[in-house]
Amino acid sequence: MGNKRYSLGIDIGTTSVKVCIYDVDSNEVLAKQSKDTQANVPSDLGSEGNKQHVPKIISAMHSCVSRLPKELLKQIKVIGVCGQMHGVMLWSNEQGKFCWERTEVGASGFKFEIDSTKVSNLYTWQDTRCEPKFLESLPVAESHVKIHTGFGCATLFWFAKNRPEKLQKYNCSGSVQDFAVALLCDMEKPVMSSQIASSWGYFNSTTNSWNTSLLEKAGFPVHLLPKVVTPREVVGKLPVSWFGIPAGTPVGAALGDFQCSVLATINNPNEAALNISTSAQIAYLMEDSFQPDPHPVAPPLTYFPYFDNKYLSVGASLNGGNVLATFVKMLQQWSLDLGFSVPQSKVWDKLGELGVKNGSESTLQIIPTLLGERHLPTQNASVLNLDPGNLSLGQVFRALCRSIIDNLHSMISREQLQASNIVKIVGSGSALTRNKVLQTELQKLYQMPVDFISGRGACVGAALAHSSVA
Repeated sequence: MGNKRYSLGIDIGTTSVKVCIYDVDSNEVLAKQSKDTQANVPSDLGSEGNKQHVPKIISAMHSCVSRLPKELLKQIKVIGVCGQMHGVMLWSNEQGKFCWERTEVGASGFKFEIDSTKVSNLYTWQDTRCEPKFLESLPVAESHVKIHTGFGCATLFWFAKNRPEKLQKYNCSGSVQDFAVALLCDMEKPVMSSQIASSWGYFNSTTNSWNTSLLEKAGFPVHLLPKVVTPREVVGKLPVSWFGIPAGTPVGAALGDFQCSVLATINNPNEAALNISTSAQIAYLMEDSFQPDPHPVAPPLTYFPYFDNKYLSVGASLNGGNVLATFVKMLQQWSLDLGFSVPQSKVWDKLGELGVKNGSESTLQIIPTLLGERHLPTQNASVLNLDPGNLSLGQVFRALCRSIIDNLHSMISREQLQASNIVKIVGSGSALTRNKVLQTELQKLYQMPVDFISGRGACVGAALAHSSVA
């Protein structure tokens, strides 16, 4: 029994936390749990700010792990954590005194009590406080990644220039998954993987270092930047048992949810990964020798550090399942305005049914960029070519689904995939795997074999990434 090689994967996403227990030897997921975080909090910047309450996120993580089978947790050999990229939070740890405490729960576990006076909100990748004019005022990065609003370093720059007193309260910064690793291991200072560092901007992935001198000259709080390590590096150990997971269990550096999703999805370099969850991405693996140009690549294409010194070529859209969710909420509100209430699940079911019916295809055109795009920050969504014959709900929903796929295709086209010897697409993400209309439009536009897989999300990739330690 003690010879089992199980790893625990944790994915701290934009809307939910997912965890799984992965059997390294059989390549099977033995158990999984998920929980919506419901962590969004209002911003004093209105729709420009997007922030989340960190204690709620950590509570959701804790709840998920506590519901996994105890007999399996006792055999965990390593913990891998990943999560939403780009976002930043701040906290303050004093020597020998952390901003969290452990409270015992029953015989086999504990929960974390976080001192909210010493922890900021999480400012997410959806935060748009950094307007184009502000971004233009920042120094040009010595990095292949161009800086955008919602990126950790851009948000910290904004605070340095607009709310400097906020930064003075804290001595640590990181992504929410970096914070999770720090509190699991009782780390006084956080450690960040190059995957997350690259997503913050102002990071040179070739030298594996921040643009420190450039940032210092521009008045950036460089003392807050975490130490960066390579992906798959073990950065700490559980100091005490956690719901039966043995004390001393190694914990890996936190990783990007997208990289982990790709790791769990594709099996060979001739496959592309297409993920639609809250946002949407399409990516494929670059050849082993590839190194990105040190100057930012022309949008919308970018390169993400992957594993083993490799890179992914990525088309990353801000608009995915969040656009469909907004459409559903709009329909619910319209129904309420007309005097009746429709449950969200019923709206989704009806849309799926109408969207695949004969006659749902139409000449209606939608540009789905409700949140703009990183390379087109001021572009809004729009509807074109309306006529009396294309106004049915099924036609509108199908056109909306088609537009999300069209938008990804404009970033990485079928022709680009073929030129890179890609022969198959593997589709994942809850918004895609639950939506037959999206699946149909994807197959229709890319015209190559597509496999749709569920249950192999980013938490599986996080467990898989550190499986060699198990």
